[in-house]
Amino acid sequence: MDNMMSLYEFLGKPAGNDLGKKVYLAARSKGASFSQREVSNPKYTGMVMVYPESFLKEYFNSGNDTQSKKDLPF
Repeated sequence: MDNMMSLYEFLGKPAGNDLGKKVYLAARSKGASFSQREVSNPKYTGMVMVYPESFLKEYFNSGNDTQSKKDLPF
């Protein structure tokens, strides 16, 4: 099974609501699995969406967003 990751874990920084919504809609349209996980840290406590790492790599490598590839963790 694929490693499930939040956008924060994948990008190494907060993604923001706009990007989060884009990724969620893309996951739904592609039939990718996703779920929620509760997190608690000094900056945020609550639920976050998590996606398969392979989906996130595909999403960000295919030019779906303006995220610079130099900022990606792979």
